[in-house]
Amino acid sequence: MAGNRQYSQDLLLVAGLVILTDIFVLVPALSGSFLRTFLGLLLVLFLPGYALIGALLPAKKDLDGIERALLSLGLSIAVVPVMGFGMNYTEWGIREVPILTGLSVFTLLMCGAAYYRRQQLPETEAFEVPFKASIFALKAELLEEHGSRADRAISILLVISILASLGSLAYVIGNHGEEESFTEFYILGPDRMIENYPTNYTLGESGTVVVDITNYEHRNVDYTMEIRLENHSLPLPEKQKYISLDHNTSWEEPVTFTPPFEGKNMKLEFLLFNETEKNVPYRNVHLWINVTKEV
Repeated sequence: MAGNRQYSQDLLLVAGLVILTDIFVLVPALSGSFLRTFLGLLLVLFLPGYALIGALLPAKKDLDGIERALLSLGLSIAVVPVMGFGMNYTEWGIREVPILTGLSVFTLLMCGAAYYRRQQLPETEAFEVPFKASIFALKAELLEEHGSRADRAISILLVISILASLGSLAYVIGNHGEEESFTEFYILGPDRMIENYPTNYTLGESGTVVVDITNYEHRNVDYTMEIRLENHSLPLPEKQKYISLDHNTSWEEPVTFTPPFEGKNMKLEFLLFNETEKNVPYRNVHLWINVTKEV
């Protein structure tokens, strides 16, 4: 096997794009750029599947380039929901940073596996993306004197159309206007999962849920949280009642409450107010609970 191989260029490009995506997502100064959206879409819709295909099918004869691209898209769409489902059963939950970390680690590991498997094959059999050959072929097609003028004109028009489409896509992504402002507000069970919510109590017994608030309002917001049982307010510590968050930051804490009276199918509401509206909840979630007398 030859020592100087070029078939790892595509894997290096994938790994570089993964790292670049992490930088644009995690660095606050870059997170507002349209490149964050573009790279994020690549990481979700293409890169994991491409790396996985490279690890599973390292030989040229396995698939051609177009089949690999299409299958990479399909596998990526399959991998991401499965990873999100698995994250839900961990202490990290379905959050931006854990999902980003999981996808990045998975893709980089698959790139490493693909590189290793290609190394085990003869150089002529290992899959590669012929970057240089493609560029030289395109140059020859456009600049060299061969074929009819009509063929050359069609080739040039095709390249211009592709470049114009890419430019239009970049413009749309970069000039879609101000991003939507919103706040995430949800509750998890005591194990930080979307299950096992405490719904049955004896009178005097306390319950605990995990409350998560994430600010995507593009400004600092002062929130007020309130818990109501059948429209009766329940006491909350001041540090959990008044919460101030900067943009793109989260607050997640266990919140304990004690239902003060008995009843069946009672509505337990978790209400979140923002600084501009104190009477109408900005966000709300609820549980239906039963409280019985202690036997």
